[in-house]
Amino acid sequence: MTYTWLAVLGVLGAVLLDLVVLRTALLRRRVFWTAYAIVVFFQLVTNGWLTARGVVTYAPEAILGWRFCYAPVEDLLFGFSLVVQTLAWWVWWGRRLSGPCGSASP
Repeated sequence: MTYTWLAVLGVLGAVLLDLVVLRTALLRRRVFWTAYAIVVFFQLVTNGWLTARGVVTYAPEAILGWRFCYAPVEDLLFGFSLVVQTLAWWVWWGRRLSGPCGSASP
C-alpha cells in the first residue's frame, strides 16, 4: 500500500472518528479551521524545509508527486488526520471527565 492510500485512509478515518464515532463535530466548527490554518502553516514551513534540503525523501512510486511548498500532498493529508484525531480525542475525553459544573471529577 502506498503512502498516498495510507494518507487518504487516515483522513477518512479521522473524519469518521470526529463526526460518527466520537461525535465531537470539530470539522463543523470555525474555530477548528482557524486553529488548523495555524498548524498547517507551521507544518508547511517545517516539512518544506526538511524535504527541500533532502533530509526527508520519498520513493517516487509511493507518492502522487504533487507538492505544495516542497512537501508532498500526502504529508498534508497525514498531518490533517493526526490533528483531527488528536483534537477529537481531546474534546471527547474532556467532556467525559468534566463534572456537572464543568470541573474535573475526583
